[in-house]
Amino acid sequence: MSPAGVAQDGTLQRSVLPSGLRVVTEQIAGSRSAAVGMWVAVGSRDEPAAVAGAAHYLEHLLFKGTARRSAAAIAEEIDAVGGELNAFTTRDCTCYHAQVLDCDLELAIDLVCDVLGDALLDPADVETERGVVLEEIAMRDDDPEELLHDEFCAALFGSHPLGRPVLGTEESVSALSREALYRFYRRLYTPERMVLAAAGNVTHSAVLAAVVRSFGSHLTGRAQPVRPRRGRAQVTARRALALCPDSSEQAHLMLGVPAIDRHDDRRYVLGVLNAALGGGMSSRLFQQVREQRGLAYEVYSAVDSYADIGSLSIYAGCSPGRLAEVAVVIGDVLAALTRDGLSATELARGKGQLRGGLVLGLEDAPSWMTRIGMAELNHGEHNTVEDELRRIDAVTVEQVGELARELLRQPITAAVVGPYADADDLPDEIAELIA
Repeated sequence: MSPAGVAQDGTLQRSVLPSGLRVVTEQIAGSRSAAVGMWVAVGSRDEPAAVAGAAHYLEHLLFKGTARRSAAAIAEEIDAVGGELNAFTTRDCTCYHAQVLDCDLELAIDLVCDVLGDALLDPADVETERGVVLEEIAMRDDDPEELLHDEFCAALFGSHPLGRPVLGTEESVSALSREALYRFYRRLYTPERMVLAAAGNVTHSAVLAAVVRSFGSHLTGRAQPVRPRRGRAQVTARRALALCPDSSEQAHLMLGVPAIDRHDDRRYVLGVLNAALGGGMSSRLFQQVREQRGLAYEVYSAVDSYADIGSLSIYAGCSPGRLAEVAVVIGDVLAALTRDGLSATELARGKGQLRGGLVLGLEDAPSWMTRIGMAELNHGEHNTVEDELRRIDAVTVEQVGELARELLRQPITAAVVGPYADADDLPDEIAELIA
């Protein structure tokens, strides 16, 4: 089977098969390994409410056996070559991936294609894994920071699908039938929604040939690849407070605002802003909350970017008795940043952090595989590292200040997990922070 179109840029090569499956590869000089990932444009946001948690549930089930392999055979084959085989689910996508020695590339591709294309979803396995997924939800509930993030997303995004937890809920997972899962699997896990990415000591022709051999029975149709998600989510910034009572010894606070989506050219500006705000040891939050006052062990800011919306959030974990002061300090940091923007020194430091994170984060085959897989799935185009570095270098103090004012003057949403029976038990400073 010949590709419908081939594009090449340096060591990056891309093919689109008639079925709509895209294959992208990156050859890495000196590598002795290969990383393979099948990226699927299906995440928790694509689940109807009746099957909430289905994408993550399938992440468990697809490894439980196919038409050609039992679950034990899948595990034995990857272990026999010292490789790794795993998967993850996000709000936007799902990825099934493997890393092996370069000589075992064909096996890795065959395993990934097999579990994605021909999983059986045996009824007995559905019931076994239901218990495992419910245990994972219980573990999430026992991890205050993970629970906090889900509570924050629910408060920030409201009824939008991004507000739902990736794992689903105990109620939704308990109610999911094998038939509903199978329909979801066969309806959405199709070639036009998939990207096969491979990086390391690989050649594009070898990857293409292996994909056609392993996935050929699913490549007989003709379709256009699904376009990268775009749009503008109907999410309005709002003053909201979500409280989840918990018997933990610490109080966990997350607050933030809606931010720009991943297609916005200002994403590099936001990256510099985030680095200066709470992205490292020299950031304002780390210095003010931890270094100068010793109020918390962990404090940081983070950016989440989706196709149609994003978020800028701040996390701090502290003793309940210090929560009021932490809230005041965070409020002061945000107010100063909104009013004055960044200094030239902070700008340079933020750019340096982004440059280092970009380049140092591409030191192995799995990182390159992730980079090209996400670029193809999310943008349908590929920037070189040099392009990315130039865009980081082009960020100005004025751009950061303008974006800080745009984002941080919005109403703030907050979530708290800790030893509080109700919102009246929280210090007044939390309400003042989001007022």
